Amino acid sequence: MTHAPLDFLRATSTSYDAIAKDYTALHPDGLAHHPLDRNLITVFAELVRANSDAPVADLGSGPGHVAARLHALGVPVFGIDVSPGMVALAREAHPALRFHVGSMTSLDLPDESLGGILALYSTIHVPDDHLPTAFAEFHRTLVPGGHVLLAFQSGSEDGHRRLTERFGHEIDLDLYWRTPETLEARLTEAGLEPHTRILREPHGEETLPRAFVYAHKPAHEPVRPS
Repeated sequence: MTHAPLDFLRATSTSYDAIAKDYTALHPDGLAHHPLDRNLITVFAELVRANSDAPVADLGSGPGHVAARLHALGVPVFGIDVSPGMVALAREAHPALRFHVGSMTSLDLPDESLGGILALYSTIHVPDDHLPTAFAEFHRTLVPGGHVLLAFQSGSEDGHRRLTERFGHEIDLDLYWRTPETLEARLTEAGLEPHTRILREPHGEETLPRAFVYAHKPAHEPVRPS
C-alpha cells in the first residue's frame, strides 16, 4: 500500500496513538541507558543558550522525557508531536511543560521564533519527498544562528520498512533509515549548515547504528554602513 500525500501524518498519528501507553511504559526515559546520547543533548543545550534565549521545539516529543531533560538544563522548551495520545501522556508526566499536537512539515509558529530544534528519531517517519518541506520549516522558524540536532537510525545506505504490529496493536508505520550524508544534503538544500556528525553502533536491542547530526542556521550578515 502506498500512502497518498500527507496520509503518512495520519498513519503515524494513529499508529502512535495505538501504542502510546505501552511505548511509554516500556520507554519512560529513552535516554536512561544511553550516556553518550544524553551528553549530546547537553552539548546542544549549551549551543542554544550561547546564541539565544528563544525556546527550543522538541519535534516528535513523545512521552516528554527529552523536553524535561532540556528544561532541567535551563533551556526554555516545548514539545510538539503528531500523536494526541503521546501529547496527553507527556502533559500528564510533565505538567510544568507545554506540549501540543502538530507536525514538523507545517509548524504553527512565527518566523524566527525558535532558538533550537531537536528532532530525535522523528524524521524517521517522514518520507523522502516531504523532508525538504520539514527542513524549510526548520529554517523559517529558527532565529539566526539557531541550532538543530537530529538523531536517526542509519546504515551504509538509505532504507525503508513498514511496521504493521507493535505491542500487540495493529499499526501502519513507515520507518526510514538514512545515512548522515543524505540528511546533511537535505539540510544544506534548506539553507542550514551541518557542522558535526556522530555515528554510534547499536546498543542493547537496537539493530541499526544511530546517527546524530548538528546543524545551524547562518546568522544574518552584519549591516554595512553606507
